[in-house]
Amino acid sequence: MRHKFLALAVCLSLLVQATITKANDLYEHLQNISVTVKAGYSEGSGVIITREVKVGPNKTEKINFVWTAGHVVDGLRSVRTVIVNGQQKRIVEFKDAQIVKELIENGRRVGELKMDAKVIKYSDADNGEDLALLMVRKREFINEDALFFLEGDKIIPIGTELYHVGSLLGQQGANSMTRGIMSKVGRVLNLGSGDGVVFDQTTVTAFPGSSGGGVFLSERSGDDAGKYVGMLVRGAGEGFNFIVPVRRMNSWAEKNNVAWALDKSTDTPTLEEITKLPIEGASEKKKEGDEKNVTTDAAKFPFLIKTRIFNNNKP
Repeated sequence: MRHKFLALAVCLSLLVQATITKANDLYEHLQNISVTVKAGYSEGSGVIITREVKVGPNKTEKINFVWTAGHVVDGLRSVRTVIVNGQQKRIVEFKDAQIVKELIENGRRVGELKMDAKVIKYSDADNGEDLALLMVRKREFINEDALFFLEGDKIIPIGTELYHVGSLLGQQGANSMTRGIMSKVGRVLNLGSGDGVVFDQTTVTAFPGSSGGGVFLSERSGDDAGKYVGMLVRGAGEGFNFIVPVRRMNSWAEKNNVAWALDKSTDTPTLEEITKLPIEGASEKKKEGDEKNVTTDAAKFPFLIKTRIFNNNKP
């Protein structure tokens, strides 16, 4: 009998150790796919995806893309008007954002990688979905890839354990992981667009700089562990935050021909086709010169963005 108890104890110990190892692998993966997005005076977060892209005749390369919030890169946006064949044409342009990946060895920060990234798709925070998709100019700097919870209109039940990994307080807090639950599904905010905008609510801790960062299912979700369920964008306190749910992201992506950036089973366009995508959708264009309408909800639940302050006296 003693030997049976001993064998059972050994088996349980091995099972616990395997569970811990698997959980630690998940935590490391979520940190590996999380980056800081620097855009002028703004610092936010982003999540990396990796796709095999045709870059020429009979040649493919792995290219990294980053999902972040539209308001994180909004300061990089400019509009100019040109005359083409006697007609005015409005051209939207974005400066490159900077992607910063923190390097860790043996539990210590040992450096960082900085890469430029081109904004290839943008949705305005006021008139659109507040989403942006960036393409990293450095090819294949990481092989890891985010997986998304793509289950149609299926929602994440209230009480489900979630993780957020982001750059809390900007680069200073890069790769910070926080824990919480799904606390409300289908929260509608009046942001001035008319019908209201649907968010999911979570208690994961977030600070300025979390905007654009991913929220993921924990190891308690079994086979769905680590899947991306939404993007943090707004909040009213450390544990009262809103995400753009992945079901809303997927709907926007399908309408704008970037479903491949969420669903790996969807064919990825060629590099030439990607670079020719219109950056903005026609229905989301900003009207230059219009005053921004800040609603009560927008003021109550501001963007989770970190604003950098530059000292102009420094050389």
